Amino acid sequence: MIRRTAPAALLAAALLTAAGCGSSGTGTSAGAGPTDAAKAPAGEKVQVVASFYPLEYAVQRVGGDHVSVTNLTKPGVEPHDLELTPQDVAKVSSAKLAVYLKGFQPAVEKAVTEQGAKGAYDVSPAADLETHALEEGHSADDGHDHGGADPHFWLDPQRYSSVAKALAVKLGEIDPAHQADFEKNAQAFATDLSALDAEFSTGLKTCTNTTMVTSHAAFGYLAERYGLKQKAISGLTPDKEPEPARLADISAYVKAHKITTIYTETLVSPAIAQTVARETGASTAVLDPIEGLSDASAGKDYLGVMRANLATLTKGQSCR
Repeated sequence: MIRRTAPAALLAAALLTAAGCGSSGTGTSAGAGPTDAAKAPAGEKVQVVASFYPLEYAVQRVGGDHVSVTNLTKPGVEPHDLELTPQDVAKVSSAKLAVYLKGFQPAVEKAVTEQGAKGAYDVSPAADLETHALEEGHSADDGHDHGGADPHFWLDPQRYSSVAKALAVKLGEIDPAHQADFEKNAQAFATDLSALDAEFSTGLKTCTNTTMVTSHAAFGYLAERYGLKQKAISGLTPDKEPEPARLADISAYVKAHKITTIYTETLVSPAIAQTVARETGASTAVLDPIEGLSDASAGKDYLGVMRANLATLTKGQSCR
């Protein structure tokens, strides 16, 4: 996976720009309250920077009309490959709230650390991240990319709801005058996510095949929540090509278990998954990890794409 950051000179220039905006200070941890300087002026929207789409969507749902959100990852860009411009770095430093996920986008973490962004907020504690085995019986010394904790918490509606509620608390610290609105919005979002969770539980309850063969290991939380297993072609980093032995292992597994569908993605090349499908006689279908939206997304927002994913899984896993 290519994880590029702005050159040191550009970051230094951004630091000077941010300093001109009065953005010096220390980072805010997940549990720390903001200083007075970090609170939003009365009557103004809270300026929020989100590192990628699921965080942007959650902030928009919780903050409502009281926030203005900038997404650092543009539509159609794979968020793992995010590059920050000096202007992006300045936004991270000067924002009242910069929401990111530790371990997912190193360029953002670098900016947060180097600039001492006082409004930085890491959602990983609220998401309660876990380390998932890529599949049952998978060896840890086979050269496959296992990575660390699985970052894709938003594919489990219950974890996503926990993050939304934590964001309501954080926004309330920054803008106490609208704390009740943030809590109300977070509850409305939680209600939507609870309904989505129920739809997935019902729709995936009777699947004939419970193993999902995916392009990369983005669906561990979803599989865990709904009684499925994930067998990923690539690991947590989607652009790391698997070894030939790995492809042979996947192909043998697909044939032995009569798997009919190999899942591709929207922001990652489908070539490797298509190769497995050709070798095994399986078909392909798009299962979106919702790391970002693009013109190829099957819905206009998170809820729409998740429901499209459910329809795809119901068909691909032969759920009655």
